[in-house]
Amino acid sequence: MRFFGKTSIDFMRLRKVMFLASMSLIAISLVSLVLHGGPKFGIDFRGGSFMEIRFEDKNDPELPLNIPIDRVRNVFNEAGLGQSEIKHYGSSQEISVQVDVESIKGDADSTLTTLLNQLDSSFPEYNVIERRRESVGPKIGQELVWAVVQAVLFAMLLILLYIMFRFEFRFGVGAVVALFHDVIITLGIFSLLNKEITIPIIAALLTIVGYSLNDTIVVFDRIRENLKSFKSQARSYSEMINLSINETLSRTIITSGTTLLVIVVLYFFGGEILKDFAFALLCGIGVGTYSSIYIASPILVEWQLRRASKVPLKRK
Repeated sequence: MRFFGKTSIDFMRLRKVMFLASMSLIAISLVSLVLHGGPKFGIDFRGGSFMEIRFEDKNDPELPLNIPIDRVRNVFNEAGLGQSEIKHYGSSQEISVQVDVESIKGDADSTLTTLLNQLDSSFPEYNVIERRRESVGPKIGQELVWAVVQAVLFAMLLILLYIMFRFEFRFGVGAVVALFHDVIITLGIFSLLNKEITIPIIAALLTIVGYSLNDTIVVFDRIRENLKSFKSQARSYSEMINLSINETLSRTIITSGTTLLVIVVLYFFGGEILKDFAFALLCGIGVGTYSSIYIASPILVEWQLRRASKVPLKRK
């Protein structure tokens, strides 16, 4: 199925402009990450406790409520946990609480249970229901960070080796550079928006790596086919790359477009728990589709230009 007819867009003509744009985005992302002291890790990584609380009317549990955050925060201030992150979670009668491990003195479970009892006393007109509680120690959080870094680097190495053997070394370099590009820019967007990196976000980043790689390999496969059976309308390596991208453009648009439609629905209707996960996928898939066209493929062109000033392609 072709979304477009036969196209002849000169993608490579803009490759230097796109390289500059990508380098600028990466620089902005890195500066933001440095200024923020690295990614803003969630409790999963930095250690602490998370609690989800629901308030219900005692006479009518189905009655919608609007719980004032300030009243909830006052309870935490009195307990010496005023630095906790407290916000509505999904609806105006549900509250999420994140408490850093450094703020908790003594046993975390006992502290949270005491806070729950204090909330119950401060809101006598409501039933205060604890829906979820999670706690992570600081040591486990640090181990998770290191495990994530190792997993991503190991995956990149395997990807480089796989593409190097299936195609050529330069193809592997192009793919890995594009993947680093996608991950860094996505992390930069989260840093600029001051969003937390949690376990679901790491899952989204790994999903982005796989999705972007698949898109890149489709283009690379067409480039390899066109290298083997060189078409007469292409007069240079750059034009052959353009031809390959144009031939896979419909597939790219259909695949990315339908995926983005699902993610948009997930973002708006999936609830607070999935919102950041869907947002990461939205950013990553958009950037990943761009990088397969304007990062991975142009690297092949630049590699070829530097290998020789002009190398004629021969029919085989």
